[in-house]
Amino acid sequence: MLSGGKEDLGALAMLEDSVKKLKSPKASPGPTLSKSQIDSALDFLADWVYECCGSVSFSSLEHPKFKSFLNQVGLPPLSRRDFAGSRLDAKYEEAKAESEAKIRDAMFFQIASDGWKSKNYGHVDEENLVNLSVNLPNGTSVFRRAVFTSGYVQSKYAEEIFMETISEICGNSLHQCVGIVADKFKSKALRNLENQHHWMVNVSCQYQAFNSLVKDFGKELPLFKNVTENCLKLANFVNNKSQVRNSFHKYQLQEYGHAGLLRVPLRGYERSDFGPVYTLVEDILSLARALQLVLLDESYKILCMEEQIARDLEEMMRSPHFWNELEAVHSLVKLIKSMAQDIQTEKPRVGQCLPLWEELRVKVKDWCSKFHLAEGPVEKVIERRFIKNYHPAWAAAFILDPLYLIRDTSGKYLPPFKCLTPEQEKDVDKLITRLVSREEAHIALMELMKWRTEGLDPVYAQAVQLKQRDPSTGKMKIANPQSSRLVWETHLTEFKSLGKVAVRLIFLRASSCGFKCNWSVLRWVNAHSHSRVGMDKAQKLIFIAAHSKLQRRDCSSDEDKDAELFSLANCEDDVLNEVFVDTSSV
Repeated sequence: MLSGGKEDLGALAMLEDSVKKLKSPKASPGPTLSKSQIDSALDFLADWVYECCGSVSFSSLEHPKFKSFLNQVGLPPLSRRDFAGSRLDAKYEEAKAESEAKIRDAMFFQIASDGWKSKNYGHVDEENLVNLSVNLPNGTSVFRRAVFTSGYVQSKYAEEIFMETISEICGNSLHQCVGIVADKFKSKALRNLENQHHWMVNVSCQYQAFNSLVKDFGKELPLFKNVTENCLKLANFVNNKSQVRNSFHKYQLQEYGHAGLLRVPLRGYERSDFGPVYTLVEDILSLARALQLVLLDESYKILCMEEQIARDLEEMMRSPHFWNELEAVHSLVKLIKSMAQDIQTEKPRVGQCLPLWEELRVKVKDWCSKFHLAEGPVEKVIERRFIKNYHPAWAAAFILDPLYLIRDTSGKYLPPFKCLTPEQEKDVDKLITRLVSREEAHIALMELMKWRTEGLDPVYAQAVQLKQRDPSTGKMKIANPQSSRLVWETHLTEFKSLGKVAVRLIFLRASSCGFKCNWSVLRWVNAHSHSRVGMDKAQKLIFIAAHSKLQRRDCSSDEDKDAELFSLANCEDDVLNEVFVDTSSV
């Protein structure tokens, strides 16, 4: 009998395990790799770790299972200190050198700044990441720096960061920076910098503008307030009333094969943010069949005899008006979100802003007609947001971009002045004269008049406007987006003053959407915010990851991709459930 109890039993198990290992043949060694193969493999591994930007922790490189994997493929064990030290420094210096070389080769550039609008509502102590990138004339972008902020950021601080970044890049040759696009501070920091540097065109991000438009609807349209109130009332009753909740879960399982609560916004959510309510609207619409069956359940009928709220909700859910309003709100938000997603993906130029907002107005007009709603209130909200974001450069770039030339009855391709309001037409003149020297102002206006009456050679205009189908999306896109600018530099050389303005305006982006950082890095920064070394490593990691993603023109985050993957998986499950239901009912 063992006298030591559990300790002896543990020791005995270890002894037997050792005997088994000695009896069994030794594991076969992994493949033998040359030094160059090992170096190359570790280099690729390091790239992957850094470009994941915090999703893969350095500590996980020393995980026993990962060490076993390395041994199986013939690689030596790794040191997290090496990956977080000398190797990280070398990769950073390499990425930084590539980035700076591209900027040096550019005649001019635009600063893109994204992240000033914090996503951490109500958590002033948390770090927020601001990305500053450089947009180049050839349509590419390079990462410049990351700035960590916490709490409310003053406009003056943002203004100083912009100027500091510009000065770091071009020293005293500030004319090389022809503008800034940012997701905040249009009314102060961007305007101040424009007033101080007359050659700059500083615009607000249109992706942010469209997202803000959804918030405007939530705050200002009675339709949205009514839907919000009804949905919250319904969801709280269904989630919190046990007999209703049980009945709801029963019919969810019956209809969809899974059950859960309606996703109600967290208590204290920011009322100006319609996102959480939109999620609830989606839930109610997608689970409408189960909710309707709850009304027919015997337990709900009994509840209706006891409680007024049950009777009120039953009357509401039986009303076509309730579902029409719900679908109307869902449809409009989906429309705006879809356009915002296109902006994030396509990164439109400043000249595309007027057509973009006109497209929105047309779509909203159709939406009003479809749901039998008055156009006036929605149009007012859109117009206020348009005015808030409008910049004279929108009109000037629209007029100067050969992409928007219109063929007249004589066969000439002329700028679309007839599409502008009288105020926007004046903006074109004012902006052009501001962007050239005082001595060139009258020459630029004379050239503008010539451009207005003569336009562009039809063959060149057709070449600029040539479209081809994008194989990835199936949409028709401009075959060569750079041709709008290149035609001014190479063919329209007689417009010496106007041409200098045109090539700078045409290339400017209207969206600041850039590299998306994984939240794991921000958690790391929060943990090491008082450590200079920790912050330095975070900066280098972000730079390497952003540099790589911008090179690949991939600005999505791993979290977004994973969400999309699981969304597709859910869709496949739904299709299988539908097939199962259909075949079983035959």
